[in-house]
Amino acid sequence: MITILKSCFEFSSKAASAALFGILLLLAFAFTASMGSQAYFGFFRYDYLLFYAVLIQVCLLYLKLESWAEAKVIALFHVMAMVMEIFLTHPQIASWQYPHPAVFKILTVPLFAGFMYSAVGSFFARSLRLYHVSFEHLPRFSAMLTLAVLSYINFMSKFFVPDIRYLLFAWSIVLFWKTKIGFELQQHRFQLPMLPVLLLLAFIIWIAENISTFYQIWLYPSQVDAWHMVGWGKLGSW
Repeated sequence: MITILKSCFEFSSKAASAALFGILLLLAFAFTASMGSQAYFGFFRYDYLLFYAVLIQVCLLYLKLESWAEAKVIALFHVMAMVMEIFLTHPQIASWQYPHPAVFKILTVPLFAGFMYSAVGSFFARSLRLYHVSFEHLPRFSAMLTLAVLSYINFMSKFFVPDIRYLLFAWSIVLFWKTKIGFELQQHRFQLPMLPVLLLLAFIIWIAENISTFYQIWLYPSQVDAWHMVGWGKLGSW
């Protein structure tokens, strides 16, 4: 029993540590909600969130909670996300919108937005290290890369050509059906099927989306007049 409790505590503490970037951002969303669209000393809410996110990133590196190798991967994640954001928030697409002004922005996207994706990337990168993650029956890299590229393209191409998300979902299931993820707790190795783990992570991000839209960090078209929970269909985006 004691071993189980210790394992649960270790799992929870490592999960909280891995998600630190995201947790700190969500707290900032709540604390800055009252700022609305008003300027303070020449800057707006999104600008202060940008300063805050940069500070978090610097602290993670300085305190060695995040390695430079991890930071490089997260930076790539950040850049790719910003490109997608700029496209999907274009007025003619308007998949979602940022309702407040910002000094630091690229077209329709405040610069801080990329750090939300960085927080997700940070969680995955740090989890791999903290839990000593290993994979069994992992698909070939070329297959995973092809799936990732097609998924990324489909996010934007679906407005002009047929949406193939369901084919991509099916391919993901086939591709990772046998894959298992191993992790370490209390010097013992555990193993779980990868697909349920991915679904759980998508659900956690979906909760974060609800918190973010509730505090008007961004809004989907149906949330502009009155907030409501993000649709379950968004789970598939992650």
